[in-house]
Amino acid sequence: MYLGFDLGTSEIKAVVINNSGSIIATANEPLTVQRPHPHWSEQDPQQWWQATLKVVEQLMRKIPQQWPQIQAIGLSGQMHGAVLLDNNQQILRPAILWNDTRSDTQCKTLTDKAPQLHQITGNLAMPGFTAPKLLWISENEPEIFARINKVLLPKDYLRLRLTGAMVSDMSDAAGTLWLDVAKRDWSDAILDACGLNRSHMPSLVEGSEISALLRRELAAEWGLSSKVVVAGGGGDNAASAVGIGAIEPGDAFISLGTSGVIFAVNDTFRPNPKSAVHAFCHALPQRWHQMSVMLTAASALRWLCNLLGTKEAELIAQIEQLSDAALQHAPLFLPYLSGERTPHNSPSATGEFHRLTHDSDAASLGYAVLEGVSFGLLDGLNVLREAGTQINQCSLVGGGARSRFWAQLLADILQIRIVCHQGSEAGGALGAARLGLLACGGNLQSVCKKPPVTAVYEPNPDRSDTLQYRYQLFQQFYRQQVDSTHNQ
Repeated sequence: MYLGFDLGTSEIKAVVINNSGSIIATANEPLTVQRPHPHWSEQDPQQWWQATLKVVEQLMRKIPQQWPQIQAIGLSGQMHGAVLLDNNQQILRPAILWNDTRSDTQCKTLTDKAPQLHQITGNLAMPGFTAPKLLWISENEPEIFARINKVLLPKDYLRLRLTGAMVSDMSDAAGTLWLDVAKRDWSDAILDACGLNRSHMPSLVEGSEISALLRRELAAEWGLSSKVVVAGGGGDNAASAVGIGAIEPGDAFISLGTSGVIFAVNDTFRPNPKSAVHAFCHALPQRWHQMSVMLTAASALRWLCNLLGTKEAELIAQIEQLSDAALQHAPLFLPYLSGERTPHNSPSATGEFHRLTHDSDAASLGYAVLEGVSFGLLDGLNVLREAGTQINQCSLVGGGARSRFWAQLLADILQIRIVCHQGSEAGGALGAARLGLLACGGNLQSVCKKPPVTAVYEPNPDRSDTLQYRYQLFQQFYRQQVDSTHNQ
């Protein structure tokens, strides 16, 4: 048996698989985000660990016979977060998350201090990345910055609690802006521009390699062998790619989680920072990937449901009953509740509803949100294509993969085939478990095979003209927002 943890923003998920890759059990525990100031997004790492313990308790109850057979643990998690530790491995402040946009000014500072940034890291400096967060700390909380001994990413803080080792993997480390992505090693020049050096960084392994052993006392407490290994793991999207079998050049998937991602596998490092396309290491050796990333995806639907006092499944059911005429005249929504990355790189972008009338109801607002997120993904797909990445088919992963309506809408808007797989909602947790199996000597091709297909959605040509017209309005409304902001 192999255990995978996925530390998300809204929950921690866990999956147990067997030698053949079948999912034996799953568990999850919710998490909360704190926003003490505008543009801030933080979590207490202690909350992550407490949620992890609860997830383990769930699994021990669900599979009491199979649980002691766990041989390896893999880790996946939200990228870019900054966990700051002192000399005693104590947390210095709440972790600053990936969707925190306070460090916009520091991005400009870093770009000025490190003119080779784009060439080395393959990415623009954006507030979501880890490096600008540390510059913000140095300028605004210098007493904390002076006490920093180690900077860990979220999933790597879980590794510390599991093993006592401070280690990261290539895919997650690539999202810090401190990694030389082509060389798969820390960049001394970029670290120096942030007032840091290698001693502040964890050691690096590939995602499918062993990073450490589970702590003996924890293994005993959980009823597991003291020889349980913990794999390097991966950032959430790279781990999701392993889970969905996106491991070869040409493979691609869309993730509909808190954020929205289009992920394409490459066999070489192919940066295109000018369009805010991300170029990172994959969680597997000698592989890289490109991503377009939007900061608000399925979380926009969750936000709307909270406002309306309804559940997501209930709202989706109402949306599915809308007539074609209602869909054509529905409001339009800009999904920039947390700013945006690809392609706009604008932490100041905001969410907006347009073309509201007395006929606008909960279902039409819900449709506008699903469509707006899909249009945002189309923006990202277009710049990936401009960068030379051709995508004709995408697997669908994450919580949004549960909606057949949304999957068809994506096919219609993106004009590509959308494929859903068995267990695709498990996302990064399944990939983490697979990385654990690989760390124990599993064969790459057999372990990382694509899960069985459960549904295929082809573009509907009858909706093409309407959606293209609405997409043009979507783009126009964003341009109006930019113009109004510049004129203030």
